Amino acid sequence: MKNILKLLTLLGGWLAMQPALAALNVMACEPEWGALSRELGGDKVSIYVATTALQDPHHIEARPSLIARARSADLMVCTGAELEVGWMPLLQTQSGNPKIQLGQPGYFEAAPNVLMLEIPARLDRSMGDVHPQGNPHVHMDPRNVAKIAAALSERMAVLDPAEAEYYRARAKSFNERWQQAIARWEKEAAPLKGLPLVVYHKDMSYFIAWLGLREVGSLEPKPGVPPTTSHLSELLDRLAKTPAKVVIRSAYNDPRAGEWLAERAKIPSVVVPYTVGGSDQAKDLFSLFDDTIARLLPTAK
Repeated sequence: MKNILKLLTLLGGWLAMQPALAALNVMACEPEWGALSRELGGDKVSIYVATTALQDPHHIEARPSLIARARSADLMVCTGAELEVGWMPLLQTQSGNPKIQLGQPGYFEAAPNVLMLEIPARLDRSMGDVHPQGNPHVHMDPRNVAKIAAALSERMAVLDPAEAEYYRARAKSFNERWQQAIARWEKEAAPLKGLPLVVYHKDMSYFIAWLGLREVGSLEPKPGVPPTTSHLSELLDRLAKTPAKVVIRSAYNDPRAGEWLAERAKIPSVVVPYTVGGSDQAKDLFSLFDDTIARLLPTAK
């Protein structure tokens, strides 16, 4: 009996020294939501990110490994607005996890929490890959991130009520630091206002609108349609009349079209991270915007 009590005492001491298990298993569809979940959840969450910055979030394969991760998730955090329409519903149905189905508290979409841009007046196949609810790349305006963070922290509080005040305290701290960063970014990026640029895809529209840049062309002839030789030639002719100062593309875009145009238009081609992990410098949400602005500022001279 004494040996059993001694063993139980030792076991209790060992368990007390072990780190607490995370209360929430979070599956983030994109790196930006993984980073935001970490900011809000701290050591109370375990986070798995389904994609990387070098993958096009529109086109992801619902691999068995992703289905397995979805099966154990308490909370799935996605962009929504049909960004993940080609793969996320498969993860939900194939996982058989009731927590993360549409309409359940364990499924969270970022896009419905913000004002969407580029909502189409009409829809047909000739328009390319147009999203009915509007442009889904909402995280590239940090003011949107603040709104999404408030909603996501409350969802965490609902799912894990024992730690609700912890999530709310972290959300408050994040928002204070984030608002200070927004003010700093807007001051630093003032020289970019009015900067004429060519984009690859419509994934930078919110960033452009936030800082007052000016899109004068797109490498894609239509959203989601890869650049063609004829379109690039037409775009080059247009730039002779309406010049751009830079061609930008996200880390996951093919570089060839942008480099072709930049060389012939005699303007720089700049790669922006687009999301966390898109460059060595963009390690979290704060450095994502730090690095994006730093990469564009030299083109404004």
